[in-house]
Amino acid sequence: MIREIAIGTGTALLIFLAVQGYNVMPVVFLGALLLVLLQSSGLSSLLGGGTRAGTVVDKVRTDGVTFDDIGGQASAKRELLEALEFITDRERVRRLGIRPLKGILLTGPPGTGKTLMAKAAARHTRSVFFSASGSEFIEVYAGVGAQRVRNLFTRAREAARREGTGSAIIFIDELEVLAGRRGQHTGHLEYDQTINQLLVEMDGLSSEDEVTVLVIGATNRFDLLDPAILRPGRFDRVVRVELPDREERGEILRIHTAGKPLADDVDLDEIARQTFGFSGSHLESVTNEAAILAFREGRVKISQAHLLEAVDKVMMGERVARRPQKDELERVAVHELGHALVAETVRPGSVSMVSISPRGGALGYVRQVPEADRFLYTREELLAQVDVTLAGCVAEEVFFGSRSTGARQDLDQALDLARLLVSGGMSELGIIHQDYVPSSQMHEVMTKIINEREARVREIISRHKALLEAARRVLLEKERLDGDEFRRLVGTMSRGRKGRRRRTKKSRRRDRRDSLRGNRAPARPDREHQCPVSGPDTGRAGR
Repeated sequence: MIREIAIGTGTALLIFLAVQGYNVMPVVFLGALLLVLLQSSGLSSLLGGGTRAGTVVDKVRTDGVTFDDIGGQASAKRELLEALEFITDRERVRRLGIRPLKGILLTGPPGTGKTLMAKAAARHTRSVFFSASGSEFIEVYAGVGAQRVRNLFTRAREAARREGTGSAIIFIDELEVLAGRRGQHTGHLEYDQTINQLLVEMDGLSSEDEVTVLVIGATNRFDLLDPAILRPGRFDRVVRVELPDREERGEILRIHTAGKPLADDVDLDEIARQTFGFSGSHLESVTNEAAILAFREGRVKISQAHLLEAVDKVMMGERVARRPQKDELERVAVHELGHALVAETVRPGSVSMVSISPRGGALGYVRQVPEADRFLYTREELLAQVDVTLAGCVAEEVFFGSRSTGARQDLDQALDLARLLVSGGMSELGIIHQDYVPSSQMHEVMTKIINEREARVREIISRHKALLEAARRVLLEKERLDGDEFRRLVGTMSRGRKGRRRRTKKSRRRDRRDSLRGNRAPARPDREHQCPVSGPDTGRAGR
């Protein structure tokens, strides 16, 4: 009300002065400039206004999130729950003289559920919850970020007293922006002042305070944090929130599909197997995209095909309208089938999908499924991956006599794998330090590895060129083959000779039993008539 009266009075005064013949334009200009400056959150804070200090100190609802709503992450949840006992059982903590935790740091890849865990922690401890992003504390004006930190802690305590909870949780996402290493921002002391204020506020937390304040930070760049923020007495616990494994992915998928109608053919365990490396947010996006696909088709239930299509969309992007020329499409088909054939050679059953439908930035792709989540790789396994990455361009060369630019990314991956072999002590150089090895020698060894694997891949593809030619015709017609269809296709072609019977598991057991009785030696499968992806001499030694 007072502001409206002041604006009206000032306007009337300016009109009166203008009528009297005075030049009021300088006054109008200065007033407009002052209004713009006052609208700036930074200057407003420095002048004592803007008690909210932007939006970083607003209380946030936890949306009823509990730890049961977070799929997987069993170890991270267990460690976090143990740390939260210092808030839920404060009397016992005081009797034992335990210093309460002041901060918990959640670190891990993006999309793994760090924010959900912070909300679940607030609900579990019945604390008020304040959320902020590290970037919201940084301003052009020096001192604004420090004031926002002070306001954040002050309002958290006031809210806890007002609601009678006795505890407050402050969640700071992107902590590396607020608490990055000091001294790296030359000429801009705002970063250093802000982190210094955060350290002061955390050092001031005590078990004797009326309100217990717990700071939960989240970051996916642990290496950028200032060492002072990580010392005991500040962020006392560092909880790793990793990407979910296969069982945890299945659990997350079941949580996100709980309210969605699923068809009878849906196999969430199979979807979990095909989404290696997906985070919780990726899996939520898969279920949402599958529901959108079902909606577009007018279906009332989500099928397995919708989920598989959603996996491709989340992984590769949306289908694009561009259509390659006929000769380009044939080259893409040969390229992708080369990848698929060698992948099945080095690891049978690994191919999940072969497609030449442009999607995202790719003209075609082969999706492989690991047998299980792997965290360590042997030399043989890395060499097998090199074989798969080289197979596309080698197949192009075998069929068309030349390569194309479509293999550029494959070659980059092959060189990265070769470098990993050398730096990991799995090459002819033995154990080395990259900084002490000449770049020319490193390049020579990497090139030797690539050339050796390329010769092996060329031998495999040349031997089965007829199979690839037949498979190319089918792929050009359908544009997409699932793994079972691809294996069934090459298996049928490789056993297509007349006069040969397929040796079953029962017949092999009978041959082995007869050999033990001395009747005859066990018959070895004729490699010429075996499926090329499972023959004895097509790459099993590289597994």
